[in-house]
Amino acid sequence: MPIEDSITTCLSPPVYDMICKLGFEVKESCDINSIVTQRGEVCWRTITDCVVYTESAQSLDYRGSVMLLGPVCAAVHSHLLSLTKGQFEIRYMPWLQWTAFPELFPELVDALETPGAPALPLGLMKLTACLERALGDVFLLNGKECPFLLRDLLTSEELAEVFGRPVMDVLKVFIGSPCGLNLRNILWHGFASPHEIPPKYCSVMILLTAGLGQLLERYLQRTEAVLARRPLVALTGLEELAVFPDVTSEVLSVLEEVVKKSTFVSKVMLPYWEAALIRFRSHRFADCAMLLLTQLETGLRRVFATVNECPERLLTAESTALYTTFDEILAKHLSDGKINQLPLFLGAPAMEFLWDFLNHQEGPRLRDHLSHGEFNLHDFPREATTQLLAFSVVLLLRFTDEDVSTAFKGKAAIKSLVALAEGYTAHFHPISQLKKQVLSCEKSIRVWPLLPLPQEAEEAARLEGTSEARACKSLITEILRELYHHLPESHGAVGDGDGLPAETWPQLIRELCGTPVPTLFCPRTVVEVLTVLRNISAQCARASGQVVASAGLRHQQWVERRLRSRQRQTYLHMLGSIKLLSPVLYLILLLIALELVNIHAVCGKNTSEYQQYLKFLKSILQYMENLVAYTSQQKNKWSETIALTRTALLKIWTFSEKKQMLVHLAKKSTSKGVL
Repeated sequence: MPIEDSITTCLSPPVYDMICKLGFEVKESCDINSIVTQRGEVCWRTITDCVVYTESAQSLDYRGSVMLLGPVCAAVHSHLLSLTKGQFEIRYMPWLQWTAFPELFPELVDALETPGAPALPLGLMKLTACLERALGDVFLLNGKECPFLLRDLLTSEELAEVFGRPVMDVLKVFIGSPCGLNLRNILWHGFASPHEIPPKYCSVMILLTAGLGQLLERYLQRTEAVLARRPLVALTGLEELAVFPDVTSEVLSVLEEVVKKSTFVSKVMLPYWEAALIRFRSHRFADCAMLLLTQLETGLRRVFATVNECPERLLTAESTALYTTFDEILAKHLSDGKINQLPLFLGAPAMEFLWDFLNHQEGPRLRDHLSHGEFNLHDFPREATTQLLAFSVVLLLRFTDEDVSTAFKGKAAIKSLVALAEGYTAHFHPISQLKKQVLSCEKSIRVWPLLPLPQEAEEAARLEGTSEARACKSLITEILRELYHHLPESHGAVGDGDGLPAETWPQLIRELCGTPVPTLFCPRTVVEVLTVLRNISAQCARASGQVVASAGLRHQQWVERRLRSRQRQTYLHMLGSIKLLSPVLYLILLLIALELVNIHAVCGKNTSEYQQYLKFLKSILQYMENLVAYTSQQKNKWSETIALTRTALLKIWTFSEKKQMLVHLAKKSTSKGVL
């Protein structure tokens, strides 16, 4: 799909004027000695005096403030350029330690030497991220829960108490409001091209950060408080992230060519893509990921504006409207309620990838964590950046001439990436996570028959033969009779009425969990049901883990004759309960899997039916929570689990008889087997 590339800027005229012109209108110079002393101490009064307010004094006059701050920024910029590396380190590095990322700043000073290059906006992105993180740590000196958004952080009383309101207002002019320069947002959302960020704004942000460090030190000395740093976010589950193989030099060379020929990449943004590849080859994986994420957003915003026929959404919005960011680009509906055409155009696999890496709460949420300074950039994994690069290759090829695209796709490495991208399914959606939970729990229960047993286990068999235990087994069989139509065909014959062949359970549950279930744009009711099902599954896993741990411990104590008489009886009761609980937990996992496969049928329930269904699921959850409590080593109420289980099975049987489970409401059953 071709996209017209006639744009020279992604900044709307008022925003372009604010950033690129307004701060240059006042021509008078400013004495650097009135801004910073020879020892590097920031004279805040000179800076805060440039911030002006509206006539009512109720809000900042952002335009007036940017104009007056222009000469200050120019003086600071000239000052930093005049310093040697050693002079900068002596004067300012002690005051930058509070950011927990002081090594960034000499690198950023070097970038000032090459205005218009991607290194400067990239450095400013990293500065705003680490500054936000550090300010959040300072907030917690006086506050309890740090605001998620930088603009809320900068308006907080907690930070004003440490730094003073006038200082916070200076930061708001530069990075805290869409009415001001808003440097953080226009960079992190990919609106500004490299040459549109005046270097003097980067210089002044370096000085302001050092000045904040000075104010913080005085506050800590005065209050004797201690600044604690929150732990950074660890990017775990890399094996789940690695859908694409590591990119080879051949793939990088192809991407190098494609970025020049794909209409997905605007010419004014091309330097960012080139810089991303350079950073990857230099093993600067976090830098590469930052550049790729911002440029994927820029390119997708162009596609969004094209397919939805709203070219005005391409540019930065004014303070009275919302920016068009990933949140709206990847949403099902537009702000006016119309269907967003972008998901239909990109297709489900591409949308699933973007949602996995950007939005899902249990996914890596790369852009969120990077932009809020929550990752250790030095340890950012190559695997994560590799996924973004591979996805970018496939995406950009969709926006190249057919002949060029065909030629590149003919290469084996690229052909493989395209096939993987086209077959991508969600990994971090709650539906996918529930499938993993069920399979993990089933694997845990599969260990139970292998647990060591004492010779006296016949006592456990007698317990298993009690009337209450037999009633439970009978109920399990009856419930399965009710559900047999909905089992996969190969598992229609579940049992002979007296028992359940254990060997059939693992394959049956794996088969159900392997059934594709739509994940994009799940309605609220689906998400609510998934939450309860996941809680049930989690409690199943806890119960199974406790059984395995308790059985192992008690058997060892039995062999070593360290159990008192009452403990020996409790152990035997446990063994009897385990023989019953194994099929019960398998049954619950089966119910979860069947309901999951038919999860979207919940949308067909009316409000009353839906509430009854939720009540039923929560009763199972309550049973599982009680079971976890009873089987804990602290309580050891193994005998009581039988009565508890019978009550739960009766509820399942009664509700199943009403044909109100999702598996009953689905238009098609998954089997026509016979019991």
